[in-house]
Amino acid sequence: MLRALAVDDERPSLEELLYLLQADPRIGSVEGAGDATEALRRINRALESGPGGPDAIDVVFLDIQMPGLDGLDLARLLTGFAHPPLVVFVTAHEDFAVQAFDLKAVDYVLKPVRRERLAEAVRRTADLLGTAAPRIPVHEPDPDHIAVELGGVTRFVAVADITHVEARGDYARLHTPQGSHLVRIPLSTLEERWRARGFVRIHRRHLVALRHIGELRLDAGAVSVMVGAQELQVSRRHARELRDLLMRRP
Repeated sequence: MLRALAVDDERPSLEELLYLLQADPRIGSVEGAGDATEALRRINRALESGPGGPDAIDVVFLDIQMPGLDGLDLARLLTGFAHPPLVVFVTAHEDFAVQAFDLKAVDYVLKPVRRERLAEAVRRTADLLGTAAPRIPVHEPDPDHIAVELGGVTRFVAVADITHVEARGDYARLHTPQGSHLVRIPLSTLEERWRARGFVRIHRRHLVALRHIGELRLDAGAVSVMVGAQELQVSRRHARELRDLLMRRP
């Protein structure tokens, strides 16, 4: 059973998060902290107690924007410890996801927090810690769509609308004519999943849908493609395969 600490300076948000965590059968105990300084004192006590001690903490559910020491600052401090608890960010702001990944966060949950989405973060934490806990079933979207979150709302984006994908570490940014969405899926996973749907790797940072390539450009030995109004560079190792695929494209 996971031992958790929830940190949020807004009391209603903290109480809601505590309520949702207490309702999850994989959470054995959960405490709350109203700011990062209080949380750091509690985490220090946990580290002194040791992994099997009575004050141990397995995971911290951490807000980002807080007065004084913010959530990212606290997460950076934790990276300096030998055996810190895992971190799940719970925030109303989408913009810090890449920084969160750089700090080895387990997950990045957007407010308002939904029970199903928080359950997925708990599952990921339990899997990393190897706990034998019951899984809560989560709805799986059909293969023609991918679930994205925006402002705490889950939307299903049609794979056919995605023009290209940009790598952001363990995250990927999906580009469509209507806008872009950040998802916590590595580019290599999407490349394997969508290869049969006409997506091809053109660079270590980019995966492109062949049907959305409008032009192939050659300039002094450099290769690029036009996807809508955006020009994307093609690495040398992928250039020949891409040309062959485009020549065979109906």
